[in-house]
Amino acid sequence: MKNSVFFNFLFLLLSKHKSKHIAIFIISILIVFLTSSILFLKNSLQKEVNSTLENQSDFVIQKINSGKTQNIPTSWIDDFISINGVTSVQQRVYGLYYFMPENIYFTIIGIDFFEETTNKNIKELLNILNISDFLSTNSMIIGNGVKKIFDKYHYFDSYDFKLSNKNLETIKIFKDLPKEANIVANDLIIMDINLAKKILNINEDEATDIILNVPNNLERQNVKEQILLEHSNIRVLQKDELKKMYENMFNYKGGIFLILFIVVLFTFILILYQRYSMISSTDKREIGILKAVGWSIKDIIKLKIMENFIVGFMAFIIGVILAYIFIFILNAPILKNIFIGFSNIQNDFIISSNIEISSLITLFLFFMIPFLSAVLIPVWKVAIIDSTKSMK
Repeated sequence: MKNSVFFNFLFLLLSKHKSKHIAIFIISILIVFLTSSILFLKNSLQKEVNSTLENQSDFVIQKINSGKTQNIPTSWIDDFISINGVTSVQQRVYGLYYFMPENIYFTIIGIDFFEETTNKNIKELLNILNISDFLSTNSMIIGNGVKKIFDKYHYFDSYDFKLSNKNLETIKIFKDLPKEANIVANDLIIMDINLAKKILNINEDEATDIILNVPNNLERQNVKEQILLEHSNIRVLQKDELKKMYENMFNYKGGIFLILFIVVLFTFILILYQRYSMISSTDKREIGILKAVGWSIKDIIKLKIMENFIVGFMAFIIGVILAYIFIFILNAPILKNIFIGFSNIQNDFIISSNIEISSLITLFLFFMIPFLSAVLIPVWKVAIIDSTKSMK
């Protein structure tokens, strides 16, 4: 059979049977759209988190008492710097500040602006900063979410922080961070490390935790053991462990949706199989006529498979395009909060485009193979019937 005749007849059938395919077409689009949206969002957020963690220090050391973290003495820095293989040991100061009018918390981060090993993510955020002007007065840089709340209460130039002794510390708003930084900096307030200690009620000789780097991968396990031997009441968090923790979190949330997708898909396939098992007399007569004019069983099955492949393929392409628009253009309203959680400050972060072709190919095969299998068996059963019986 000439290919031109075959494809002409194929598109003629698609046009004739469009009312039969429309319900399946719409449901297929919805299934692909929801699944692609989850994959796009999961991959993008996971890439962003991994990129952020990549710039973190290799080890975070915390002081523990009765299962709770406490401020750590900065004198311990000398104990850790003496360990072979350790570099860039420094204190880190951060904590939550309660904003009563909105019943929310801001995250205050104290930065030593003269420390060369300051976190790369923070350095990128501070590229807008003139350090000499910033340090000339008590100043702070605020995230986009913090700015919105301060504007709401008319704190346009400065804010008075309440200290533990009930005095007020006025701090000037020096800059606000761009919306593009919202995913990591929406609720941040960045200020000088000594000023942060004052507001968070941390002693000058203490810090929230201590961070350090170990450039040689092969030495990290040995260094971790030596750190634990230095003091008995500490917890050591390794960057690789944090990566695994976040990866498991995203896989868990993505896995829940994918399990639902599998349930919905196989329910849809069963409905599809039942639909094609109940082939109408018109369809039987159509197949009988094709056999009578010389079409083989192989040609008939090929025709029906191609007809439904086009329906499924078009539904897949449209579903993926709609998912791309929903995630990367409309910024995934509602869905993104399911993955990151509903934070105490509304976070309108921008999702960066990240599409893994391998995930799309896997999704396509996982969708298309069951889709076509549900059509193949019923069509084959009718195609092997004698043509005279099919046309009755």
